Amino acid sequence: MAVNYICRHCKTNMGSIEGSLITEQQLGFHFLTPDERSDIITYESNGDVTVKVACDYCNEALNSNPELMLVNNPLQ
Repeated sequence: MAVNYICRHCKTNMGSIEGSLITEQQLGFHFLTPDERSDIITYESNGDVTVKVACDYCNEALNSNPELMLVNNPLQ
């Protein structure tokens, strides 16, 4: 099983965590609400997990230009 982190805006691969002993508590997923979980986490058929977050570049761009949040795909 792998946990793959990608940017939700530009789709850049931000890294992966490999290992079958990783728990959702160790990753902090238990702090998310059900709506946040369904928006951020995708469970793949091969057992991998994809986590959509914002990379540093996109986060900085959105913080500098908050109006971009009104657009469906602001940084693609």
